[in-house]
Amino acid sequence: MIEFIDNTSGLPSAFPPAFSMRALPSLRQLRYLVAIAEHLNFTRAAEACFVTQSTLSAGLKELETILGAQVVERDRRSVVVTPLGREIADRARSLIAEAEDLVDLAAGSAEPMSGTLRLGVIPTIAPFLLPKALPGLRDCYPALKLVLREDLTGNLLARLRDGELDLALIALPYDTGELRVQPLFDDEFWLAGPEGDPALKAKRPPFAGPIAERLLLLEEGHCLRDHTLAACEPGRTPSASGLEATSLLTLMQMVESGLGLALVPELALRSGALNNTGLVARPLAPPAPRRTIALVARHTTARAAELGALAEFLVDLRKREGRAVLTSRGRLTRKPGAPKT
Repeated sequence: MIEFIDNTSGLPSAFPPAFSMRALPSLRQLRYLVAIAEHLNFTRAAEACFVTQSTLSAGLKELETILGAQVVERDRRSVVVTPLGREIADRARSLIAEAEDLVDLAAGSAEPMSGTLRLGVIPTIAPFLLPKALPGLRDCYPALKLVLREDLTGNLLARLRDGELDLALIALPYDTGELRVQPLFDDEFWLAGPEGDPALKAKRPPFAGPIAERLLLLEEGHCLRDHTLAACEPGRTPSASGLEATSLLTLMQMVESGLGLALVPELALRSGALNNTGLVARPLAPPAPRRTIALVARHTTARAAELGALAEFLVDLRKREGRAVLTSRGRLTRKPGAPKT
């Protein structure tokens, strides 16, 4: 048996000096670095961390001592994060998010679907699904407090990775990288246009080239834009006029003005998006383009129970809605023999 002596205490140690534990950065120090990287200003970074500037500065110097490298360049007029500092800040965001997941795991273990749940939702889902879902969620889970954020998919996923959100409700296909994805249900696209438009005469119009060329698009950043482009044949470019909408509501107003046609998610139509408009919508002939509504979380999330419960709730809501038939004017009628809900 080989015995090693701890030089600091003179007592036997189970491991040689080479195996002694190194000093590691604290989460507090990493938070300071992330705040400086985001704000590039000591005053604003200190305010974001709820500490004084001197405390922030001292914490960063401690971090540099532990790392043996400079992460921030400072003078009286500016703050610059070094290339190494930026890389460490990027990794620190993930470490902080995972540490917060551990805390949430302990807090939520006693009672799932309670406390605060931060949910991000994209703009082409939020106004059409949430008004139907939120009352039922409040009834089923009175101890749950939902904090909602509506934003574009890319922004939501970035906030999810950084730990600023617990879950995100998005539409696929979309590159979610390493995130955990829970598909919920398919959402078919219908063709919408002014009443009397020749493209809408058939009960199920074929999604042919001439229709694709008349489609209007949402602006860059909306996944619905990408889904519309993906549905078109190669070489067929929608929105030849160059007009683009900032929201689905604006897109439909542009269509009503006679500027073109649009692919509209069935989810929006079922929420009454065609009400008080002169538009009609038709389901497209198979294979009709569609998107998949999904919940996304970090793989390390402590909100797995909430992910499963929310997914089950939304799928059940969709099934109950599916018992009603959607007309060309966006109105819902009960299927023959379907129970009232």
